[in-house]
Amino acid sequence: MSRIIGIDLGTTNSCVAVMEGAVPKVIPNREGTHTTPSIVGFTEKGERLVGQIAKRQSLTNPRNTVFSVKRLIGRKFESSEVQHATKLLPYEIVAAENGDVRVRILERDYSPQEISGMILGRLKQMAEEYLGATVSEAVITVPAYFDDSQRQATKDAGRIAGLKVLRIINEPTAAALAYRLEESAHKKVAVYDLGGGT
Repeated sequence: MSRIIGIDLGTTNSCVAVMEGAVPKVIPNREGTHTTPSIVGFTEKGERLVGQIAKRQSLTNPRNTVFSVKRLIGRKFESSEVQHATKLLPYEIVAAENGDVRVRILERDYSPQEISGMILGRLKQMAEEYLGATVSEAVITVPAYFDDSQRQATKDAGRIAGLKVLRIINEPTAAALAYRLEESAHKKVAVYDLGGGT
């Protein structure tokens, strides 16, 4: 039976987890940490770097290092959010022919879904190494404010990574669900999502 992984695809960092019995287990990356930077870098030779290794080289290679791509996913180039991002991010953001967003790296254009797919692919690989088995299905969290276009774009990123996305869950909802795993008493709980991008 194939294992289903849970992924928090964050603006700043991402993580992947799996249920071990009734307990969720966050899978560590190769560096031994539980979060992986949501960063993709490209060397001048065209080599793709994902995670901590991409972050390490970002200061010397800012134009070819993509971070905060979650701010662009599922948006049109002319949107105020994307126009604001073009002023802050060091890499080149351009419009596709249909008005969507593209990130231009080494004279090649990538969609935010492709970049996110690279991050998701790395998380999938981590899970497969940990489990010793192929992983093909996932649940991915997104911000509660994501619209249908952004949610669909996140699913598309999962597909690019080789994952069937079974469900997209709001990040605060996921936190509330996780709390209920351990509690059986009826009580009111406040959930606050403090992400790296907020």
